[in-house]
Amino acid sequence: MEKKQKLSLFLIAMIIGLMVVVQFRSVHKPIVRDTRDTWQLREDLAKAKDLQSKLLIEITSNEDKLAKYETKRKQSKEQALVETLNELKKDAGLEKVHGPGLKMIIEPAYEDLLVNHTKAQISPDILKRLINELNIYDADQISIDGRRVINTTVIRDINGDTKIDGHSLNHFPIEIHVITNNLQNAEKLYNQMKVSKIDDEFFIDSMKINVLKPESNLTIPAYQDTIRIQNMEPANQ
Repeated sequence: MEKKQKLSLFLIAMIIGLMVVVQFRSVHKPIVRDTRDTWQLREDLAKAKDLQSKLLIEITSNEDKLAKYETKRKQSKEQALVETLNELKKDAGLEKVHGPGLKMIIEPAYEDLLVNHTKAQISPDILKRLINELNIYDADQISIDGRRVINTTVIRDINGDTKIDGHSLNHFPIEIHVITNNLQNAEKLYNQMKVSKIDDEFFIDSMKINVLKPESNLTIPAYQDTIRIQNMEPANQ
């Protein structure tokens, strides 16, 4: 009986001793914390900041692009207006033009003048018919003796002197320049004028017209006088 009691007491003592040792180590041993989650958070935070920085850079870049696009859009509108204005000026005859076309030379038929004892003078009517025929055969721009022909051009006889917009046509030879849209049209116009009856009409007036071969680049000057606009008023907005 005493042996059992001693064994029991011994076991109890050992258990108590182990508990005391464990408790002692728990109190005096420094606690080591797992810092892996903290470093992971730091890495995630660093990645987030890096992503934020990249996003800010991209947003700034896109805003710059939008600003440039808006500027280009406004400039394109202004450029379109400028191009339209230039095109209208060209159509109105206010701009010098270059292009393929041909020349025609008008001069007196001196042999006929000597026989009839008449003065060399070109008729306004025959000039108008010539312009109409050129327009029928796709002439784009025309000049007569260096004067641009436009929609408001006036060709008439003033005191026995044929004038185009006030410019006298009494010095010969008179050059007519015609510009077409392309060289093919210039060739077509040349062929049409070579078989035209307009030459006979000029001869009746003791004049002859010589149609020269097409050229790749002719120049027609801008209209020199002031264009007067009548019977026009601003439209209601």
